[in-house]
Amino acid sequence: MPNPKRKLSKTRRDKRRTHYKAFAKQLAVCPTTGEHHLPHRAFWLEGKLYYNGKVVMEKEVLA
Repeated sequence: MPNPKRKLSKTRRDKRRTHYKAFAKQLAVCPTTGEHHLPHRAFWLEGKLYYNGKVVMEKEVLA
């Protein structure tokens, strides 16, 4: 198994890691409800499942 010949300095290690960044998630706004959600994903709001601005499914109410 290959191992490093010499110790990598903190500077070299950190230079390599500069490209690993955390990005904020891109959110889309529903045209119907104005709710923020992940793009191309359905989301629940007040017992209704919305996708692409339309109600896809409603939650069953158990009596």
